[in-house]
Amino acid sequence: MGVSGVGKSTLGQALSKRLHCPFIEGDALHAAHSVAKMRAGIPLEDADRWAWLDRIGMALREAVLNHGTAVAACSALKHSYRERLSRAGGTTLSLLWLRADAQVLQGRLRSRPGHFMPSTLLDSQLQTLEPPAASENALELDAVYPAEVLVEKALRWLTRETP
Repeated sequence: MGVSGVGKSTLGQALSKRLHCPFIEGDALHAAHSVAKMRAGIPLEDADRWAWLDRIGMALREAVLNHGTAVAACSALKHSYRERLSRAGGTTLSLLWLRADAQVLQGRLRSRPGHFMPSTLLDSQLQTLEPPAASENALELDAVYPAEVLVEKALRWLTRETP
């Protein structure tokens, strides 16, 4: 989880390979009207996200039923979004919260041509972000580290070794 440009998809794909489980790309499950809004530089509202979160949760549910575990990349910016994902998925989530400085993120967003999420929406995502509460099953990761380092930290945490 985390704002756009933080490396959710990169980490998620690498982690799913190491865990030999399906990877669910949340961006691929956005409704067309939501993608159009973001392309136009219009931030999504909660109403735009509920069905999207349900689709990701249902994909997680199916993957867990068929493979025992799954990895998904999803912004999951608010506690209520994470609760919705958990309910739709029928499972407790283990969250990897990727974070980085806004300048780093702006640079990453500007360097990915063709993506529907413009760098102009980063500020609204940062304002929306609710860091995971102590009661949530979450590990905070500094996204400036290479994906390989983050995968190792995540695997140690997921297996409950010291990260």
